[in-house]
Amino acid sequence: MTSSSLPRGPKGHPLLGNALSLSRGALEFLRACAGEYGDLVPLRFLGKRILLVNHPDDIAQVLATNHRKVVKGITRRSDHILLGDGISLSEGDVWRRERRLMQPAFHRERIAAYGEVMVASTERMIETWRDGETRDMCVDLSELTMAVVGQTLLDINLRGEAAELPAALASAMACRAARARSLHMLLPVSLPTPTNLRMRRARRRIDDIVQRILEERRDAGDDRGDLLSMLLRAQDEDGRGVTARQVKDEVMAIFVGGHETVANLLAWAWYLLSQHPEVETRLLAELDTVLGGRLPTVSDLPRLPYTSTIVSEVLRLYPPASVLTREAIADVRIGAYTVARGTEIVVSPWVMHRDPRYFADPEVFKPDRWADGLASRLPRYAYFPFGGGPRLCIGKSFATMEAILVLAVVAQRFRLELLRGQRVVAEELPTLHPKFGLRMVVQPRQRGEARRSSSEMVASERADR
Repeated sequence: MTSSSLPRGPKGHPLLGNALSLSRGALEFLRACAGEYGDLVPLRFLGKRILLVNHPDDIAQVLATNHRKVVKGITRRSDHILLGDGISLSEGDVWRRERRLMQPAFHRERIAAYGEVMVASTERMIETWRDGETRDMCVDLSELTMAVVGQTLLDINLRGEAAELPAALASAMACRAARARSLHMLLPVSLPTPTNLRMRRARRRIDDIVQRILEERRDAGDDRGDLLSMLLRAQDEDGRGVTARQVKDEVMAIFVGGHETVANLLAWAWYLLSQHPEVETRLLAELDTVLGGRLPTVSDLPRLPYTSTIVSEVLRLYPPASVLTREAIADVRIGAYTVARGTEIVVSPWVMHRDPRYFADPEVFKPDRWADGLASRLPRYAYFPFGGGPRLCIGKSFATMEAILVLAVVAQRFRLELLRGQRVVAEELPTLHPKFGLRMVVQPRQRGEARRSSSEMVASERADR
């Protein structure tokens, strides 16, 4: 963008630009900018040009129409130590090849087969819960979703051959979060900062664990039908295999993306349900009618529409990635403006999902808003919790199915009440999660409680009429 063509935006500090406002609360600042300045808002972060994009048509140009001209920018540089050149950060022909290799693991029929593992793993989790005890749901759900990813996609047993992996991953991701929340994300990952050094040590530890698994799997020579087997047996068109480094990077990308997304989604779901007992009552009524106390299966999913709307609404308020960043590697047209090469382009699902042009009462948790086909009426990029365009999250169906099944298993057995005094604040970067954890008191449901809740709901609705 040339200065003469810039739309209006906040001035910011002469040297720091808008860095101070962004550091004090990026999401609220971006939302305020969208409300005051409109669909395209120029910003500056130190010396970096940034363009905030806030209209579905313009977001389509960023994520879909011009995807070859805009690539992963500051996010890619910041996450490279942890994720290497895995599918979440690669570009061009490398990304297309990785996507092609992984796609079979996410076909509908294969995902359906993962359902039993998701349900069984959830049962194992709640078997450890005791009446009246306080659990940090962020910890429990992270362990659950990591175990599910390990078993379904990689056939890795985190209670056996890779028991050290969760702790190593947690250490690496803590470093990633610290980097994302500071100005370090603008610095080269090669600099020996304390955070970068800790992340490199954690990544080496992870690589050592994964290397043992790869060697054992190669020595066995068997094809277990999982994603890791596909990667080990993959061949390029010219016959070259995938390197060990590439396999390790893909394993990291799958573990980080596959467990973190669902863990955060479920944590926010339980928090919102604890604050909206009327929604929880309707959830129980549906589960009682459809399941009657038994465990859910994948075949039950079409018959759990209200549970599905809860997941959709949680994703609206707390999308897995609150901000998506791209860098223009060539001049590109967005809306009425030509955006100059080198500009960092920001689109925010968190901001768009709260836009009153598309969502009535945008701050209110209201699953019913999805019941009458709202999704089909919205512009494509008014609601995009899993991104969009060619880089639409490959695990979208996996994540939503797991969330519905886990909700169905847990809700029938336990009521989760937010611990008194627990402060719930969203940590914004790199992903939206409860900053201080999510400590909840677990209380087993009495036999027939779901049925009574159903009857109470019907009685209440009749009284309202």
